[in-house]
Amino acid sequence: MRYVIFAAAAGAVVAAAIYAVSFSGRAPVSAQDFVNLQQGSRLQAGFRRAHAKGFCISGEFQSSGALAAYSSAQVLQSGSYPFIGRISIAGNNPSAPDLKAPVRSLALTILPDSPQQWRTAMNTPPVLAVATPEKFYQQLLAIQNSTVPEFFAAHPEAQNFINWRNSYQPSQSFATERYHSINAFYLINAQGQQQAVRWAALPLTDDVGQITDAEATDALQQEFLSRLQQGPVRFDLQFTLATANDNPADATIPWPDTNPQLIAGTIVIEQASLQDAGACNAINFDPLVLPAGFAPSDDPILRARAAAYAESHRRRAREVLMQQVTGGANE
Repeated sequence: MRYVIFAAAAGAVVAAAIYAVSFSGRAPVSAQDFVNLQQGSRLQAGFRRAHAKGFCISGEFQSSGALAAYSSAQVLQSGSYPFIGRISIAGNNPSAPDLKAPVRSLALTILPDSPQQWRTAMNTPPVLAVATPEKFYQQLLAIQNSTVPEFFAAHPEAQNFINWRNSYQPSQSFATERYHSINAFYLINAQGQQQAVRWAALPLTDDVGQITDAEATDALQQEFLSRLQQGPVRFDLQFTLATANDNPADATIPWPDTNPQLIAGTIVIEQASLQDAGACNAINFDPLVLPAGFAPSDDPILRARAAAYAESHRRRAREVLMQQVTGGANE
């Protein structure tokens, strides 16, 4: 089970690192090669290659304005801003039992109809196992070849991820998980000053949740929809500021809890719907869709994620179009 978590978390976060990677004696690895690994041997036409199973959410982000001094982005100024989002589980199977999924995700597009929109894709792991697309590709091969112990032995930087994996206990509700940006970004204020940050969505409920049917493939989704009938689901969006001791380009290293932390605001989820009829279905939650006042760090895996999502989006858009032309079903 621990190797399953390792595989799912890696796939959930990177979704396939789209870089031309050369290994000794091998041809460069293409974007298609990476996404093919995520896709697996069975094509799920019209679905995302990673996080195939999920549902749409919507609501508002109530910004506190606490980050306004660090960023000129509209979404970080005091006020309320609409969002469209998606809650999902790792993997390429849209019919997988969600309660058994080892990694869960929360993606948002805040101000979806504005040039100032902000997209973020957060996951339950706080760190990655490896720091480069090249090593990530090797990681995928290790999973495929059942050589994960050897991979870990050769990559001591994975220890922080291993520690998280060994201690992580999945909750009984999507509403009670912590979701992390994992990669770092820069906030930029009106004076052009930069501050490296990571963020996390922290649940604002003491209700641990109740699963009515643990064997149901949609057990977590059903629990969440039932919970919403009682009122909105809320998360604080907490930003952690980097210090001089932190490397924004390395997502394998957690930042200390002693770093400065500010609550940027509250994510208020008010509605949820099945993804086939929801507004989130067509959105590519590319983490590099950033408003003015944000900038990506130099983390190479962060940049690889954007290309991965684009390739997955291109494939499923074509498949959905073909299904519409031929009258077939789609997501």
